[in-house]
Amino acid sequence: MFNIGKIAIIGGGSWATAIAKIVVNHTHHIGWYMRRDDRIEDFKRLGHNPAYLTSAHFNVDEIFFSSDLNKIAKAYDTLVFVTPSPYLKNHLKKLKTSIRDKFIVTAIKGIVPEENLVCSEYFHEVFDVPYENLSCIGGPSHAEEVALERLSYLTVACKDLMKAEAFTDILDSDVIKTKTSTDVTGIEYASVLKNVYAIAAGICNGLKYGDNFQAVLMSNAVQETSRFLDAVYPMERSIIDSVYLGDLLVTGYSNFSRNRTFGTMIGKGYSVKTAQIEMEMIAEGYYGTKCMKEINRHLHVNMPILDAVYNILYERINPQREIKLLTDSFR
Repeated sequence: MFNIGKIAIIGGGSWATAIAKIVVNHTHHIGWYMRRDDRIEDFKRLGHNPAYLTSAHFNVDEIFFSSDLNKIAKAYDTLVFVTPSPYLKNHLKKLKTSIRDKFIVTAIKGIVPEENLVCSEYFHEVFDVPYENLSCIGGPSHAEEVALERLSYLTVACKDLMKAEAFTDILDSDVIKTKTSTDVTGIEYASVLKNVYAIAAGICNGLKYGDNFQAVLMSNAVQETSRFLDAVYPMERSIIDSVYLGDLLVTGYSNFSRNRTFGTMIGKGYSVKTAQIEMEMIAEGYYGTKCMKEINRHLHVNMPILDAVYNILYERINPQREIKLLTDSFR
């Protein structure tokens, strides 16, 4: 059995906090990299993250906090990255320690802007981490519900299934059910696309399209995802598994979804910049839309929903007109 060793969380947001809570409940010790020393001091004093999921309480004696990424990378064997994808590259610029022999878990449902790489590809190409040491966490999993200990289902993917199974042992509990997969790349791309489609769902909601159309939109989004995954990384997979379809549905329909909220604001007439300022939190689908559009310029997959969201966000096409054109393409 693969030995996970000592685990560290990299990131200080809501999903990082939820995962840290799951892991420390099992291991009773984690390292935790947070960028800001003032947040760390407030966390130690309050016993909870001062900025995110404040209802999730921790025994801070079980946590080694540090704002020094290299110190954490040296001291821990498994590094769980849970930073917003637009900031990952800048965080990793601080890294001087080799992580080639570490077990890297990405819980980042996004893509690295400018590089147009999902996170496992980025760690492999830039930091020379072997694919068998790269894992991802996927599935329908809003941080708020995980923190509230509502039943959730997660998939851990790794080329080396033994390593995926070892990490599921850390996550498994009465309220977290887990399964494994080898489809790291497919799960990561699907998690990028579901954010794009959640923005589309939000735009349609803001334009007062009803539930009937939302169901058709999600049905077409599933087909679009399947076509893209078959083109970018063909393998035997079931697109209706919870890690693909379930994650798409929860992100497209839930009020917890930042991407749906962002899209709703756009549909109601907000500019992109105004919506981003008012939300205060990152809607990763905004960045994912541009990256996926650029990737698909080489693949030429039929992706009308992606194209419509791109045209609205980046070409400033009127949402009402663009979505009307999209509806005419559905059957």
